Amino acid sequence: MPVFYTYVLLSLKDHNQYIGYTSDLKKRIKKHFNGESFATKSRLPFKLIFYEAFLSKDDALRREKYFKTNPGKRTLKLMCRRSLIETE
Repeated sequence: MPVFYTYVLLSLKDHNQYIGYTSDLKKRIKKHFNGESFATKSRLPFKLIFYEAFLSKDDALRREKYFKTNPGKRTLKLMCRRSLIETE
């Protein structure tokens, strides 16, 4: 059964987050960390601060979209507050 992931990276360069989803978390994160993703290569290095697994692609996409909203960003800030503090 396929699994889909929603994940959050924190740029150690600009301290902004990158939110995405994938069906292969290890491969996708490796691409980000190696600068092989156009969307993130100028903001290296990154730290993976959060991920969730879903059995449904639609659920993972819905969660990604939510995290990109203002209420979603506030939720992430609360959920990952220790990770965010440790990278300052």
